[in-house]
Amino acid sequence: MAKEKGRKLIAQNKKARHDYHILDTYEAGLVLTGTEVKSLRQGRASLVDGFVQLDAHEAWLHNVHVPEYSQGTWTNHSARRKRKLLLHRAEIEKLESKIQETGHTIVPLALYFKDGRAKIEIALARGKKEYDKRQTLREKQDRREADRAVAAARRRQRSQA
Repeated sequence: MAKEKGRKLIAQNKKARHDYHILDTYEAGLVLTGTEVKSLRQGRASLVDGFVQLDAHEAWLHNVHVPEYSQGTWTNHSARRKRKLLLHRAEIEKLESKIQETGHTIVPLALYFKDGRAKIEIALARGKKEYDKRQTLREKQDRREADRAVAAARRRQRSQA
């Protein structure tokens, strides 16, 4: 069997980018069981309620939903178990020092396979206030309207030429 190359996205947490200011991102490996890997290869996972907790110089991923493997037997995993993240000691220490500051948290952004290995992109983040969320939405709508106006002008220009 040929070895996988590249990055294959499984799940993405779009809400995290809306709810938090992303300060720094890290790529971490995951400690998984066999049925979890098979379920992920089917492209089934949800990062919506996920968060990372640091304890005893270890990083743990909580509340990420990886559904049970359909052909699994009694060896199947539980869907919302906590999973250990594989990070370098220096990265964990850096995250621990930043987490001590109020308002900072670690959230998962994306779950993917990179060269055949399951990886998760986590981010050090600070929660947005309600007015920040409205401002972000307003900027997104303004960009969209500007792009539409440019596209319409191009269409008019082409039809006249």
